[in-house]
Amino acid sequence: MDAAQQDPTAKARELQSAWYGEPLGTLFRRLIDDLGLNQARLATVLGLSAPMLSQLMSGQRAKIGNPAVVQRVQALQELAGEVSGGHLSAADATRRMEEIRRSAGQSVLGGGIPAGASGQQTTVKRAVREIQSLLRAICDAQDILHASQTLASDHPELAEFLRVYGAGKTADAVKHYETHQG
Repeated sequence: MDAAQQDPTAKARELQSAWYGEPLGTLFRRLIDDLGLNQARLATVLGLSAPMLSQLMSGQRAKIGNPAVVQRVQALQELAGEVSGGHLSAADATRRMEEIRRSAGQSVLGGGIPAGASGQQTTVKRAVREIQSLLRAICDAQDILHASQTLASDHPELAEFLRVYGAGKTADAVKHYETHQG
C-alpha cells in the first residue's frame, strides 16, 4: 500500500517518527512515566491543550506546530534522562519542570540562565536546542539528511552541521558546538 492509501493515523505516526525520532504517543508516555506526570500535567508543562496532546499522542495530528513546544519537549526529554539516571531528585525535577513550563512563548536563549560553572553548559544546551528547533520546524530529519548528503562533497562542514543539529541528538550537537567554538 502506498502513502496515499495508508491509514491517516499510521501515516501521522510515521511522520512523527521521522520528525521526532519516534511516535509522539511513545515519547509522551515515556515522559509521563519517567517524570511521574499525568497527561493533563504534561500538557500544561508543554503549553498544549489537553485535547491537542491527546490528538498528537493518538496520531490524529502529526506535527507540533509551535517551535517553543518542541523546545519544551526536548528539555523534558533531557530532564527525564537525568531523573531516570538518578542524577536529579524528584524535588529538583519538579522545579525544573516549572521552569520549562514558564518558558512558554520565550526563546530558550532569553534570560534566566543560571550563573556559575553549570551556567555555560546550560547556555550551550539552550543554544543547541534553539538551533535544532528551528531546523526541525523547517523540515523533517529525512529532508535535512538529504540536504546534508547533497552538500557533503562541496561543503563538508555545512553538511556536518545540518546532520548533527538537524537530525542528531542534543548531546552530540553540544559536543559539536563545544568543539567548534572559537
